[in-house]
Amino acid sequence: MTTRPLSPVSRRAFLGFGAVGAAALLTACAGESAPTGGAASGAAKTLNIDFATYNPLSLVIKKKGWLEATLKDQGIAVNWVQSAGSNKANEALRAGAIEVGSTAGSAALLARSNGSPIKTIGIFSQPEWAALVVAKDSPITSVADLKGKQVAATKGTDPYFFLVQALEEAGLSINDVTVQNLQHADGRAALENGSVDAWAGLDPIMAGAEQNGATLLYRNLDFNTYGFLNATEDFVANSPELAQTVVDAYEKARAWAADNAEETAAILAEVAGLDQGVADKVILERSNLDVSGIPGAAQESVLKVVGPIFVETGDVTDQAKIDVAVGTIIEDSFAQKADPSTIKDA
Repeated sequence: MTTRPLSPVSRRAFLGFGAVGAAALLTACAGESAPTGGAASGAAKTLNIDFATYNPLSLVIKKKGWLEATLKDQGIAVNWVQSAGSNKANEALRAGAIEVGSTAGSAALLARSNGSPIKTIGIFSQPEWAALVVAKDSPITSVADLKGKQVAATKGTDPYFFLVQALEEAGLSINDVTVQNLQHADGRAALENGSVDAWAGLDPIMAGAEQNGATLLYRNLDFNTYGFLNATEDFVANSPELAQTVVDAYEKARAWAADNAEETAAILAEVAGLDQGVADKVILERSNLDVSGIPGAAQESVLKVVGPIFVETGDVTDQAKIDVAVGTIIEDSFAQKADPSTIKDA
């Protein structure tokens, strides 16, 4: 399918969304027979890049085949690898399984603070993708009621840090609850089968749980960090033209998604195995269309707020590591000169 030509770079973006459920798993595709060669061995012959249901722009780019069309003449294949959560994207980036991956801002900062050599080259969303969720007819009516309870959360992701902040606001700490460290889809299952009392949820899985009767116990947009598009330092240094192509594709997707909200929701429903109504809720009701794709001061401000939480919870040993990471994680040069007109239609 082709799209109409786009106007100059739009600064609108869609919110990022929750990790895929078990029924939504897809296999990696494209570039399977192409020569491999990551950034560490010189200019890449294969672009290893993630897609995730919490990053709808990645779904648009993959569906439209824009990267494949643009890179074909350069002899570069595209290998799409699914990320089930920010923690999984960070694991893949650190292992060199992907060069570009999608995470929450909090997760990116946590990874870099602990030595992962990543740079944030773009912003794909400013989402409200996390909230605290309880089952239908739960007696829990406030965050304070969670004291002594079992809560499912995926450590190293925005919902986990959302939980930490929500508890602190209610005068509690993470030590006042028992955290069951479960991947997002498993957290929903645990909530629905009664294994936990609450779940730090992530869209679109959270919207699906709502459709089945779950209740959002607590929401707070300020406790959600931005959607960060990250790349390994080797990739940025050794394949800067390819990194620029990725960011250009994201700018094309940003403008296209803003102009085609219903089709974006349909793509999300297809990939995540969601009812169309659930996907519409995620895209049309929990979307921010005004965020810039350029990482900068706004993101640094958010990271400075969540950074000390890592030290309090023992996820980072000292604040100095946080400060260094905040000061070095952003690489805005690609987003500053992003040009979606360089991206070919399939």
